[in-house]
Amino acid sequence: MIKIYHNPRCSKSREALALAEQYSNEHQLKLEVVDYQKTPLTLAQLKTLHKQLGGPVSAMVRDNEAEYAALNLAQADDATLLQALAAHPKLLQRPVVTYRDRAVIARPPGVFNELMDT
Repeated sequence: MIKIYHNPRCSKSREALALAEQYSNEHQLKLEVVDYQKTPLTLAQLKTLHKQLGGPVSAMVRDNEAEYAALNLAQADDATLLQALAAHPKLLQRPVVTYRDRAVIARPPGVFNELMDT
């Protein structure tokens, strides 16, 4: 199953969703689309997503959002960043695509293909 954490207002997210839909149709895979703004991820889900992504938690965070500055997250530790993501889903980088036990931030959308090729 492919899962995409999607923001329908984001053009890059829409592009990645189109790739995911095409791939899932061609390979007869189930596709789950999660609008993470309407259905925010729990802290446990964010921790799992972080493990799947690898890399620092800070890579999951949109540092250009007003909430990032308002919450003084520039020097925050991983636990604080994860809590902020749980409380403010707008801060999550998008789109995030998971497949099997891996995930990528599909920005640019072509990164989706790298995930599927592994």
